[in-house]
Amino acid sequence: MSNLMYTKDHEWVKVEGNKVTVGITNHAQDQLGDVVFVELPEVDEEVEKGDDFVVIESVKAAADVYSPVEGTITEVNEDLEHSPELINEDAEGKAWIAIFEVEDTDQFEEGFMTLEEYQALIEEE
Repeated sequence: MSNLMYTKDHEWVKVEGNKVTVGITNHAQDQLGDVVFVELPEVDEEVEKGDDFVVIESVKAAADVYSPVEGTITEVNEDLEHSPELINEDAEGKAWIAIFEVEDTDQFEEGFMTLEEYQALIEEE
């Protein structure tokens, strides 16, 4: 998947108009190890930027996923309930977590990084 932007919390976002698709990065899934469970948010849930809205459990740990945007969840990837391992197989593609509808698109102007900026961040960790 191309034209993704990244966050310091290891999420990726794909912006299409006022719709934002969110998932975790390959780096994040690699750090988690084998994913065994994903607790998805509810459709129509309103989420503030920075709120934890998903829990991903792996054989190593449980990790919260923080919302990179403020908006309303319009769709969740139900495939992850039955096949959480998709996150390990295709974190930045088929394993998207949720789609948000946002009212304030100005929030896209800060907080996101290009792939190159994100790679520099994870090299520093």
